[in-house]
Parts: sequence; C-alpha cells; structure tokens
Amino acid sequence: MIGKHSWFKAAARDLSRNRYKYLMALPVVVFFILFAYKPMYGLIIAFQDYRPQLGFIRSPWAGLRHFKNFFNDVYFFRLIRNTFSISFYSILFGFPAPIIFALLLNELKNMIFKRTVQTLTYMPYFISMVIVCSLIRVYSSTNNIFSQIAVFFGGEPKNYLTFSKYFVRIYVISGVWHTIGWNSIIFLAALTGIDQEQYEAGKIDGAGRFRRMWHITFPNLLPTIMVLFILRMGNILNVGFEKIILLYNQGIYETADVISSYVYRRGIIEASYSYATAVGLFNSLVNVCFLVMANKLSKMYTELALY
Repeated sequence: MIGKHSWFKAAARDLSRNRYKYLMALPVVVFFILFAYKPMYGLIIAFQDYRPQLGFIRSPWAGLRHFKNFFNDVYFFRLIRNTFSISFYSILFGFPAPIIFALLLNELKNMIFKRTVQTLTYMPYFISMVIVCSLIRVYSSTNNIFSQIAVFFGGEPKNYLTFSKYFVRIYVISGVWHTIGWNSIIFLAALTGIDQEQYEAGKIDGAGRFRRMWHITFPNLLPTIMVLFILRMGNILNVGFEKIILLYNQGIYETADVISSYVYRRGIIEASYSYATAVGLFNSLVNVCFLVMANKLSKMYTELALY
C-alpha cells in the first residue's frame, strides 16, 4: 500500500515538473487513441458475418470461417507470392538506395551542387501518387520513352504495363525514384551528428576517403539503419494498394495483384466487409511476426534493437 502511494506521489511530481512536455504530447496521444486504437474494436467483424444494418453486436458470429476461406482461396498463394516478391525487391533495392545516396551527398564539398541535387531528388516525393502513376503509364506506352530506349538497344516498342513480367521492375524502379531523396533525409541528419574529430584522426592515420567512409561513417550510421530496417520489416506485407491499383489491370494480375489490392476489391468494391477484414488482420499478424523476428535477430547479431 505504501509502495502504491509512493508511486502515485512520484508520478504526480513528474507530471507537475514536466507538465508542458505532457501538454505538448497530448494531441499526439489523443490522435493515436482515436484513429489507431479505438478503431481496433472493428476487428471483431473478421469473426462475424457483418451486416451494416445489424451493427457489431447483432451481426451473426462466423468464427474462423473467413480465415479458412482465405487460406483455401484459389488466389491465396498468388497474393502471398506477389506481395513478398514486390516487398522483397523494394527492400533489396529501395532500402539501401537512400543510404548510399546520403553517403555520396555527404562526400560532396561543393555546397551549391549538393543543395541542388538534394532539392531535385526531394521534389518527386511531393508529387501526387496519381500524377506519378499517370506519368508511369504515359512513359510505359508503346510510342514513348521506355519503348524508344528499348528500340535503341535493339528491342521492340511495346506497352510495358500490359506485360506482367515487367510490373515488379516498373514498381520498384519508380518507387526508388519517387522516395530516394525524401528517405535520405534521416540518414543525412544522422551523418551531421558524427564527431568530426574522428575524421581528423582518420586523416592523421593515413585513411583515405573510402576507408573513412567505411570505418567511421558507416559504423556511426549503423544504429539508424538497423532501426529503420526493423521498422521496414514490420511492414513487409504492406505494399501500398494506391500505386498498385493505379497501375495494374486484369491482364497483369498474375504478378501485380497483392494482399492490399485484394482487400480493396473484396471489401470496398464487393462489400465483403468481414472477409476483407479477416484478410487484413492476417496481413497485420504476419507483419508483427516479421517485426519481432527482425528485432530479435538484430539484437542477437548487432546488439541493436527497438526493445
């Protein structure tokens, strides 16, 4: 009882001492409660035959039927394969790209050129996804730039978005172009925090630019890289449905259809709310498993982890 009283006393004292900090954090806490945690109550419809007119309480219970139907769905393995494929190549090429870009920018001495390159690479991120996908559709058409490049190297003009084998490449390459500048900001910020005396010591010891980058810059950047990598692994199945839907068509479902686009079609277009929620819940559970696994492996091999 005494311990409980002292805990409340310490909490009250901390609240009084840092009241302005708690006040600043309050809008963020309220936001997450209202828009992240409160809607989780709606996950109950994954276990129901939800009918909007009946609501959460009166809708009939379905148990795990929707999950079983998804696992037995003819498109299940295709969705899993496509989602992992797009996510894998996005991580393989998209995750290291801003790191390499930040390291290269950090080596530039001409500040005018450096700022110009930064501005040009940031700009695509602020372009609407609708416009980006429209540009990709135009450039991928038969008589446009991609076809002209292919013809120059001996290929044939074609509409690349009508061939399923090209979709993943188009998605990944355009994703790198769209986000490389913006994603490099956090790495550039981490680079500014590196003690410059380490570089001076490296110069004195005779280390060249590459050796200083490898033995000083990269180790100091590693904690930031690992944290972001763990968070990225926690979203491994969250392939953005907006870009997929804006680019794909029925002719390339074989490689373009992913879990998020499937949930959109079943939940919004076909109004199968319970089934779509069950698929989305499965997707989230797999993401959590990958997050925990990545965090554990990172802690085991690099001693860096989120928790």
